[in-house]
Amino acid sequence: MRVLFKILICININLVFSTFSIVAVDTLNHQVGSAGASCIGNSVIISDIHPGLGAIHTQSYYLQYNQNYASELMSLGLSPSEIIDMLVENDIQNNSGIRQYGIVDLEENGRSSAFTGENCIDYKGHITGATYSIQGNILLGEHILTQMESNFINTDGTLADKLMAAMQGANIPGADTRCLNDSISSLSSFIRVSNPEDDSNNVFLDLRVNNTLGDSEPIDLLQEMYNDWIINNTLFILGDINQDFIIDILDIVSLVNFILGNAEFNLIETHLSDCNSDDIINIQDLIIIINYIINI
Repeated sequence: MRVLFKILICININLVFSTFSIVAVDTLNHQVGSAGASCIGNSVIISDIHPGLGAIHTQSYYLQYNQNYASELMSLGLSPSEIIDMLVENDIQNNSGIRQYGIVDLEENGRSSAFTGENCIDYKGHITGATYSIQGNILLGEHILTQMESNFINTDGTLADKLMAAMQGANIPGADTRCLNDSISSLSSFIRVSNPEDDSNNVFLDLRVNNTLGDSEPIDLLQEMYNDWIINNTLFILGDINQDFIIDILDIVSLVNFILGNAEFNLIETHLSDCNSDDIINIQDLIIIINYIINI
C-alpha cells in the first residue's frame, strides 16, 4: 500500500503542465516574455524567465530537475537548440519522449528552438519563429497553435500585448481537451514579461490565474487582469486619444470617427476617450475635449 501511495504521488506530480504556451522576446527593448495555460492548476510553474537573456518552458510530464538544468545551461550561454539537445540527451528519467520544450533568447536578433517528444499526448506540436516558440499537447487540434501564432504575429503593440493576444488565440472550449466538458479552454493561465534590468523572481509584469472552479474561463480572467494592469501602470492623459501627450484636433477627429462608427478603439483608446469616466463614450466626452482645447 505504501509503495502504491508513492507511485500515485509521483504520477500526480508528473502530470502534464501547461498544455499550450508561448515564450518570446522583443529584440528592440530586450524584453523577455512567457505565457501559457493548462487544465491543471498553477501552470505558471513552467515559466522560467532570464531577464536580458531569454525564456524557457519545460512541459509535458514536468520535472523541476529538467527545468533547473535548462536554466543552468542558458546561464552558461548555450543556444536554445543546444539547450534542447542537452535536455533530450540528459533527461533525469531517461524518458525525453514524453517531454515538450520551448526556448527563445535575444542573441542574433532572436533565436528559438522547440522539441515535442513522440510520446506526448495528441494533439501535440510546436511552431517556432525567430523571436518566439509556441508549443502544446493534449490539444483540440493544430489550429490552437496556429491561431496563437497568427494572433502573436499580427498584433501591434508591446511584447505583452502580443503575448496576451496569443493567449486569446487559444481561448476555445476544449483547447486543452481535458477541459472540454466544462466548455472552457483550461483551468489556469499566466503571462509574465521582464525588462533587462529585472530580477528573475520579480519581473515587471507577472499575472497569474492559478486555478478556477471550472465555471470561469481563465484566459478571460487573465485578460481582465491584464487590462487593469495596463491602465494602472501606464502614463495616460484623459482625452489624449492618440497618446502623443497633446490634446488637440487629432483627438477630436478620432473621437468623432468612433462615435459615428467609422473607427474602432483598443483598450487604451477606449479608456482615454471616456473623459467623464461614466463607462460610455459619447457626445459628452467630445464636449469635454473641445472645452479643454478652447480654454487652454
